[in-house]
Amino acid sequence: MTVRLGFLWESVRLALQSIFAHKLRTFLTLLGIIIGVAAVMVVGAGIEGLETYVTDSISRVLGSNSFLVSKYARFGHVSREDWEKMSRRNKDIKMADIPFIKDYCVACDEITGEISRRSDLRRDSKEILGTRVDGVTANRIFIGSQVVEEGRYFNDEEVRRSRFVCVIGSEVKEKLFENVDALGRTVKMGPESLRVIGVIEKQGSSFGQSLDNILHLPITTFQKIYGTRSSITIRGTSTSRETFDQAIEQVRVAMRIRHKLKPGEEDTFGLISTEEINSSVDQFTGAIAVVVVPITLIALVVGGIVVMNIMLVSVTERTFEIGLRKSLGARRSDILNQFLIEAFFLAASGGLIGLGLAVVISWIIESTTPVTMTVSLSYVILSIGVSGGIGIVSGIYPAFRASRLDPIEALRTER
Repeated sequence: MTVRLGFLWESVRLALQSIFAHKLRTFLTLLGIIIGVAAVMVVGAGIEGLETYVTDSISRVLGSNSFLVSKYARFGHVSREDWEKMSRRNKDIKMADIPFIKDYCVACDEITGEISRRSDLRRDSKEILGTRVDGVTANRIFIGSQVVEEGRYFNDEEVRRSRFVCVIGSEVKEKLFENVDALGRTVKMGPESLRVIGVIEKQGSSFGQSLDNILHLPITTFQKIYGTRSSITIRGTSTSRETFDQAIEQVRVAMRIRHKLKPGEEDTFGLISTEEINSSVDQFTGAIAVVVVPITLIALVVGGIVVMNIMLVSVTERTFEIGLRKSLGARRSDILNQFLIEAFFLAASGGLIGLGLAVVISWIIESTTPVTMTVSLSYVILSIGVSGGIGIVSGIYPAFRASRLDPIEALRTER
């Protein structure tokens, strides 16, 4: 056993000695592996980053364990035929649906109503365009990640009395109330004046859209200004992650009762959840990975071919050394192990360098662009595993060829 370990250690030593003896050739050999691993890692980081970005954005906007009920709630592509079918079939969601769902859905925590549109806001000579105006119920602030940084949110009494109060986003404050305290002052939305009672802290952007160019006002005030004929959206959360599926089912049953649907009839409303959206995102990014990752792996295969060529050259150059080792008692398996180890070290070290390069490139991309890059363990294992495996596979033929050399013929070779 000790003798075999000694031969194995000698094989490792000789492999490393050969690698470091030809530094330039080694580097050029590694270049293909380095580029291949870096390409796989950067592409993987981009795919994982996209999934993380979308999931975080959805959770930030919609909240965790949340769902939406609206007339046309659907996620993803909707064909023209399906859209026309929904337009004919689906019914408006009304304010009266909110208390009904609250009473029926025991697994629900918060149930809110909201309705939105875009409008320009003004204050004196200052103006901000395309602000998202949300008419909401008072508990809307408890869903999602919005936090009131200054002042307060409006309450149920102000919603009941249709008060002309509002809570604005940080971008609205910066553009209309620069260097001025916004609380207690008014903004103009068309001919209407709204008194600012709160400011929501900065949230950034999502899918290229600012989350800070917003204004919240009581939903009853919104309907007083724009009318009550438009369908509203109901947003809700479950009491816990464990009761989320139960809450979704209870909401669906409640809405079917409200719309007087018989068993077997299609829903006349839309119901989507964050879980459904996240699942669709996972499928989308998974489809991208299935197409893109194998293409980038081709670079690793090319690197493996380079390793095989160099190992064949190495066998030719070291024919005398192989014959000498065999004449001194080295077995075919020892020679085989020596060249397999050398090929593995070449590919694995290239993989590690490629991993480091990918981390640096991902950091540069994330630092200089809005793109999210996430280096995940799965892609690290894939890259290092594949590069090491390619090294072994690429070294099998040269190692087998070296192990079959006749020691007498090998010793006759000129050094």
